[in-house]
Amino acid sequence: MKKRKITYILILLIVLSSVLVYIYYNRYVKTNKANSDLKYQEINKIEEVVKEVKEIKKLQVYTGYDRPIAVMIDNEKPAWPHSGLQDAYMIYEMIIEGGETRMVALFKNKSTAKIGPIRSARHYFIHYAMEHNAIFTHFGWSPKAQTTISSYNVNNINGIYDNYFWRVGGGYHNAFSSIENIKKTAISKNYIDYENDTPIYNYSIDEFTLEKGITISGLKIKYSDLHNVSYKYDETEKVFYRSMREILDKDRETGKQYYAKNIIIMYVKNYNLPDVETKGRQELENIGTGKGYYITNGKYIDITWKKESAKSKTLWLDIDNKEIVLNDGITYVQLAPSNYKVNFELIENVDSDIKN
Repeated sequence: MKKRKITYILILLIVLSSVLVYIYYNRYVKTNKANSDLKYQEINKIEEVVKEVKEIKKLQVYTGYDRPIAVMIDNEKPAWPHSGLQDAYMIYEMIIEGGETRMVALFKNKSTAKIGPIRSARHYFIHYAMEHNAIFTHFGWSPKAQTTISSYNVNNINGIYDNYFWRVGGGYHNAFSSIENIKKTAISKNYIDYENDTPIYNYSIDEFTLEKGITISGLKIKYSDLHNVSYKYDETEKVFYRSMREILDKDRETGKQYYAKNIIIMYVKNYNLPDVETKGRQELENIGTGKGYYITNGKYIDITWKKESAKSKTLWLDIDNKEIVLNDGITYVQLAPSNYKVNFELIENVDSDIKN
């Protein structure tokens, strides 16, 4: 009898234990497992979204594997308005003879149908084409530019000798080409036409402002008594709209005003170059170091620029001696005469219609 009672107790304990195990499993283990599975599913979804965002948020201004193309742009007043500059990722403007300026515009992975007017080269423009390992496109050259191209074996396309250029109207300010034509010429010359997709400068995909920057509404850069460049900031678009000699700088085909996301100002000394043709061509002291400004999203900071040689990359350094980071968008680099100072006051006497 006593043994039977013990047996019943044991059976009861076993049953109770089973029930408790069942309850524990369903209430805690199974629930936790379900929660864990759900958690992993949520993590996977988040990772997928992050991956998609990263894929979408790629650098826009500098993409693809085409080799950069540098084009010499005529900037005398009879050459205005220009064509195709909205597709460039970086544009350098520098003084030439007579107080005028010219530009070299850099393109990558674009199909711009009309670029120009294209004009003859000056030697210091070639320095910046070499920095970007770009195919240098021009229509003629000064004696020193010709020597520079030869000395550094620069891959170049010259409209005087090479095909795929065309003229619109008469005079000197009317030579144009296209990315397609430049590429055809480069291939015919057996130039390497591909390059990696990493720019020489650092860009931020995420929009930022200069924390230590000084807020401005515009600026004006004097190159000579003849020529000046001004920018007016648009807080809505977060870009600086560009004018020259108080005239809106608009594209010939679209009629839209050119603008800059980033502006670099480099103070450089210029002087007349000893020239057998006595045309007053310029020398720029652009190799070495100097002061300047970095401007983006309505603010500017002081910078120092450094360039060790004609081919080396120009460094733009902040007050902490660190390379600056550019916002994603077109950059204008203004190599400004050191005997003039940039005016950061509100731009006056410029047409207020800056978007059309």
